[in-house]
Amino acid sequence: MATSWPNSEREYLRAQKVIPGGVNSPARAFKAVGGHPIVIAKADGPFLHDIDGNRYIDYIGSWGPMILGHRHPRVVEAVQNELLRGMSYGAPTVVEATLAEYIVDAVPSVEMVRMTSSGTEASMSAIRLARGFTGRDVIVKFAGCYHGHVDSLLIQAGSGALTLGTPTSPGVPQAVVNDTLVLPFNDIARIEEVFHAQGGSIAGVILEPVVGNMGLVPPEPGFLDMLRLLTKKSGAVLIFDEVMTGFRLSYGGYQKIAEVTPDLTVLGKVIGGGMPVGAYGGKAEIMAKISPSGPVYQAGTLSGNPLAMASGIATLEALKTENPYQRLESLSDRLEKGLRKAASDAGIPSIVQRRGSMLTIFFQTGEKVANYDDACRSDTKRFARFFWKLMQRGVYWPCSQFEALFVSATHTEELIDETIEAARQSLSEIAHEDSQTGGR
Repeated sequence: MATSWPNSEREYLRAQKVIPGGVNSPARAFKAVGGHPIVIAKADGPFLHDIDGNRYIDYIGSWGPMILGHRHPRVVEAVQNELLRGMSYGAPTVVEATLAEYIVDAVPSVEMVRMTSSGTEASMSAIRLARGFTGRDVIVKFAGCYHGHVDSLLIQAGSGALTLGTPTSPGVPQAVVNDTLVLPFNDIARIEEVFHAQGGSIAGVILEPVVGNMGLVPPEPGFLDMLRLLTKKSGAVLIFDEVMTGFRLSYGGYQKIAEVTPDLTVLGKVIGGGMPVGAYGGKAEIMAKISPSGPVYQAGTLSGNPLAMASGIATLEALKTENPYQRLESLSDRLEKGLRKAASDAGIPSIVQRRGSMLTIFFQTGEKVANYDDACRSDTKRFARFFWKLMQRGVYWPCSQFEALFVSATHTEELIDETIEAARQSLSEIAHEDSQTGGR
C-alpha cells in the first residue's frame, strides 16, 4: 500500500518553478482532492506506473482515448512505422483521408470531416461553422457540459432560462458570451421555452449527449429527440460533442445508440488512440462552408498530423475487428454493481451512474443525478477521502467528483474485482472514521 510519493512530490515542486501550477492542464492538479499530483513514468495495458515504483489499475485512460489499453501492439506498430517516414509535413498525406473515411463510414451524422489538433479547437470551429452557416449568433449550451476552453463557452448558468451567461474565467470579455445561453441539462420545458422565445436567432445547440464533465449524467428519455425536433424546426444546427463518447460507447458514437442524428459532431480522444487530435464533421451541405471550400475560416498547421492519424486508424481498425464493446459493457456493469454494493454495505449514501464503459459514483442521497445542480449536491470532501484511499490501494481514479472514469478492453474481471475490494475497504474505513467523528 502506497502511503507517500516522495519522488512525485519532488518533481511536482520542480515543475511548479517553470510551469503554472506545475501542470499543463488543470485537471491534473489534484486541486479537488488535495495533495499533489502523482507523476507517471510509464503505462501498459490497464496499468499506470509512477516514478515512485507504484503500479495502479488505471481508470483514467488519458481521460478516455485508451479504450484498447496502453501501448496496444497494433497502435504502437502503426505509429512506429509512420514515424520512420516523418513526423509532420504541413502538406496532405494518405493517412488523413483514410481516417476521415473511417469516421464518415462509422458516424451517422458525418458526411465530411475536418481534422484538428484538439477537442477544444474542434468545438470552437463547429460553433463558428454553425454561426456561419445559419447567419445567426446565439449558441445554446448546457450547464455542466464542457466543450474545451473556448471563450464563448466558459460561462456559468444565469438565473433563468433566458438569462445570458457570465464569464467564469478572467480574460473572457462579457461581450464574447453575450450570445451564449446556458440551460439546465435534461430540462425539456426550459429548452422549449427558449426556442419559443428566440428560436429564430439561435445558430446552434451544443451538448455532450452523455455528459462526462459533471460526472456521468445520461440524457433523460426524450431529451435528445426534443432537441432534434426543435433545432430542425427552427433551422438551428444541433451539435453533439462526442469527444468522450465517440467510438467509446459504440463504434460510431452515442448518436448511433440513441438513434438521434445531429447536424455536426465534435470528436477527439479515441480517434487519436492517445495522440493529440480532434475533429468535427457533419452534413456535406454544412461542411462545404469551411475554407477553402467556403467562407468560414479555420486552419491548423498540425491538423491531420500523420502520427496522430496513423494512431487513430490503428485504433479504429482494432475496435472494428476486435469489437470489445460487449465485453466492456460486461466489465463496467460488474464494476457498477460492485461499487453500489460496497457503498450500501458501508452505509454511505451514493448514486452510481453508467453508460457503457463510462461511470461515476456520486456521494449523495437520492435516486439519480440529472443535471449540474444535482451533481453539485455531492459530498466532495468524502469523494476526496475515497480517492486517496483508492490511490493507496493501487487504484488510479478520476481526481474530481465531477469526472467520469473509463474502463479499457485490457481490464479483466479479476482487476474489476480487485477494484471493488479496494472500494469496499476504502468505504468501510470512511464509515468507521465518520462514526468516530460524528461525520465531520
